[in-house]
Amino acid sequence: MSQKPVLLLIDDEQSVHDALGVLLKDEGFDVVSALTGTDGLDRFQEMKPDIVLSDIRMPKMTGVDVLQEIRERDPSTPVVLLTAQASLQSAIQAVNLGATHYVQKPWVNEELLAVLRRSLSYGVVARENTRLKKELRKRDTHDVLRPIGQSSSFRKALDLAEAVAASDSTILLRGESGSGKEVFARYIHELSERSDRRFLSLNCAALPEGLLESELFGHVKGSFTGAVRDKEGLFVAASTGSFFLDEVGEMAPSTQVKLLRVLQEREVIPVGSTKAVAVDVRLIAATNRNLERDIEQGRFRRDLYYRLNVISVEIPALREREEDVPLLAEHFLARHGEKDDSAPTKLSADAMTILQAYNWPGNVRELENVVERAVVLTSGATIDASALPTRLKEPPSVPLVQETSPANPSLEVIERAYIEHVLKAEAGNKTRAAEVLGIDPSTLYRKIKRYELEA
Repeated sequence: MSQKPVLLLIDDEQSVHDALGVLLKDEGFDVVSALTGTDGLDRFQEMKPDIVLSDIRMPKMTGVDVLQEIRERDPSTPVVLLTAQASLQSAIQAVNLGATHYVQKPWVNEELLAVLRRSLSYGVVARENTRLKKELRKRDTHDVLRPIGQSSSFRKALDLAEAVAASDSTILLRGESGSGKEVFARYIHELSERSDRRFLSLNCAALPEGLLESELFGHVKGSFTGAVRDKEGLFVAASTGSFFLDEVGEMAPSTQVKLLRVLQEREVIPVGSTKAVAVDVRLIAATNRNLERDIEQGRFRRDLYYRLNVISVEIPALREREEDVPLLAEHFLARHGEKDDSAPTKLSADAMTILQAYNWPGNVRELENVVERAVVLTSGATIDASALPTRLKEPPSVPLVQETSPANPSLEVIERAYIEHVLKAEAGNKTRAAEVLGIDPSTLYRKIKRYELEA
């Protein structure tokens, strides 16, 4: 395999390609050519060059446009720009935007080659720094920050979170209470360029409206009773880092207006003040509410919803990913037993079957509490079914057919009725029923056993 550095040359003049092609190949470069900025970006995506040399003045897409796009895709790739005297100001602007160097036309061969070699060395160092940062993040990030799961629905959410972590876009995490939204938020922060700075979080449902505004935006002395000194808000405290705003759907309308201003203007006004304070923070919001329904009912601002919902990550409930229960249970067992050599080290097959069959209305948080309780109650090396709460082992005693439906049926009641309906519709064919339900046949068999639907 060739060890020559790959150089992507983008220029709309064929004569430039002819002249530079010979020079650069003689100096040991593998040259990839493109006559337009758009074509150049396509070749960049295909070839992953070691360095880019681009003209500034090109029709439709300029060299500055190319530079900005490459910076988005791979900030470590060095970009050198060719510029005529007339576009020198654009070249200086490009350096401010991240270009490694610029060279004026007509170029001097020795000068151009020296610039390319220096830039190439910069690219090698930049890539190594990026690699080391990622490696250090992997080593330094404790397992508690890494969401655990291998089910397809979970991997879909995790893949999306990992894909957008490096950007500064606002993220809205959606999922039931206890499904792991804060774990996702911390993981996104750890993978971002802000990982070496602060991660702050606040639950909007935990504070009354007046106090929530003070915590978010800060206040000045004397702005209300008890405000005996100026207070810095969390948006300012988290500046240059990440701010996780949990249960954002519980925020009062007046506070929603102020949050909208922060997202639009990137500044906050402390309570009792008229002076704006600039903030640079990556916002990760979360909710377990149906915000679309809240908008229709006038409880949540539509404009704020669009500002928050730039990237939406749906975290599945634990009952929707039963195959992840063993992974999570083993993880929590190791966590809660690591400080005690006499703590149990495994779960019995019966105990694991019960954990997988349970519906987990409290999701991952409930599972962790159950495992922690079992660790405390178990004196031997293995946790068996007797250490698990009774509610996990006794299915709800609801008749298969009722004249009237309960006013507020539980999720278990609804699930049981739906499974029974599908089984009847498929004439008892469990394989086809599992396909209709969108679950594995093994999962269906466990639910049939749990809900006593064999008949």
